[in-house]
Amino acid sequence: MTKVAAFTFNPFQENTYIIYDETNECVIIDSGCYEANEKVELIQFIQQNNLKPVRLLNTHCHIDHVFGNAFIASTYGLSLEIHEGEQVVLDLVPQVAKMYGIPYPEPSPAPSRYITDGELITFGNTILQTLFTPGHSPASISFYCKEAGFIIAGDVLFQNSIGRYDLPGGNFDVLMQSIINQLLILDDQTIVYSGHGPSTTIGTEKKFNPFLQFNS
Repeated sequence: MTKVAAFTFNPFQENTYIIYDETNECVIIDSGCYEANEKVELIQFIQQNNLKPVRLLNTHCHIDHVFGNAFIASTYGLSLEIHEGEQVVLDLVPQVAKMYGIPYPEPSPAPSRYITDGELITFGNTILQTLFTPGHSPASISFYCKEAGFIIAGDVLFQNSIGRYDLPGGNFDVLMQSIINQLLILDDQTIVYSGHGPSTTIGTEKKFNPFLQFNS
């Protein structure tokens, strides 16, 4: 059975996810661990559950989602995987760190390969389908596990909200089309694990998210 462990890290309160199953293989998505205690927390969870990290993925490459990439890559000998359209965002992270006045001592490694729309991310007995969900960033992707009924949605959809679209590469119309065409078509019981804040479900957001009340 595929399980999801969530960790809230760094000054931006970003959610980092570890996805794992009965084989003990796991993937780490949006590694945002920044402070030393956050890195310890992540490692301890992996050790206590006898997990073996096999892939390092980013839904998108805003600074709060890549803080821990270098640490995870070096600790577990992993290479980074992102969508090609997020390369420009990753390249700008050092400048963004300076803008926020945040030290960035461990720049993210360059990706070893690019993930494509519809690609199946496999590990252990788990399959994650890649959904192309731009709008918050130029080429954000979400990872959908049909069998376990959840999606890692990055900063596309939140509980009662949607992702920002006023950052470079963001676009409101594109974001809404991503949500409508890629997320809202999923089963209402699908759990949405967002890049910030609590989890929700597709059905809950259809009913209560003010941005998605198209007939009101």
